[in-house]
Amino acid sequence: MAETTEAKSAKAPESEIQDYADGWITERKGTGVPAFLKFAYIVIAAGVIGYFLLYMNGEVNHSDRGALVRQFNKVTQSSPALMYAIIAMMAIYAVIVVVFAFKAVHKD
Repeated sequence: MAETTEAKSAKAPESEIQDYADGWITERKGTGVPAFLKFAYIVIAAGVIGYFLLYMNGEVNHSDRGALVRQFNKVTQSSPALMYAIIAMMAIYAVIVVVFAFKAVHKD
C-alpha cells in the first residue's frame, strides 16, 4: 500500500520528537533551551549556597529565638569544618550542573 504525501508529512514531525521519562518530557530536534533558563541554574545555585552560608549555624540573630539557638549551638558543638566541606560539595555540584546546562548535549 502506498502512502499519500499527507501521511508522510504527518509522520515527519513525529520522527523529530524525542520522548524522555516515559513520555513525560518531549523534545523537538533543533530546539534549544532558552538562555534565561540556563542562567536560572546559576541564580538558584547561588541562592542555595548563600542561604546555607547565612544559616549554617541557625538563626542566631533572631530577636525571639536567637538566644535559644546560640545555647543549642554551644551544647551540640557544631563543626564549622563540616559545614564548609558541605558548602564546597554544593559549589562543586553547582559548577557541574551549570557546565552541563551550557554545554551542547545534542549531536544533530
